Order: sequence, then structure tokens, then C-alpha cells
Amino acid sequence: MTITLDRAKATAAKAIVGASSTSEVIDVALDQLIRLGRLRGDIAAYSRRPATAAEVALALLADTSGLADDTDWEGLYASESP
Repeated sequence: MTITLDRAKATAAKAIVGASSTSEVIDVALDQLIRLGRLRGDIAAYSRRPATAAEVALALLADTSGLADDTDWEGLYASESP
């Protein structure tokens, strides 16, 4: 496949994600674009109509006690880049 790239953008993107090659940074960029497109689709689907009373009641049945812990998740992953 042949593509035309702005070399300055490719170099900047490689530095941001720590990619070792242009091919790698393009693969990362495509993954991000796909993820963003899916997220936008999910947001659109959820915002089309409000949850019904039955859906809210079902969600409230879940055990969320495991979510309330004292772990400093931000501190644990502070050194990792996105």
C-alpha cells in the first residue's frame, strides 16, 4: 500500500506514542480512530432515549460494593503514558 504522509506529523505522533516506526504509529492511530468511532456510536445509542424504569431498576440490583475501595488507582498508574 502506498500512502502520502506529512512527515512532521508522523514524527510528532511517533514521539507522542513512543513508536519506533511510522508503520507502528499508523497502526496505533488507526486503533485510536476505531475506538473513538465505536465510543461515539455507543454515546449516540445511549443518548437516543432515556433508560426505562425497568432498566434503571435492573442496574440498581448490581453489587457495586467492590467499586468503593481505598486504592489510589491514579497514583498506581501515574508513570504510565496513555
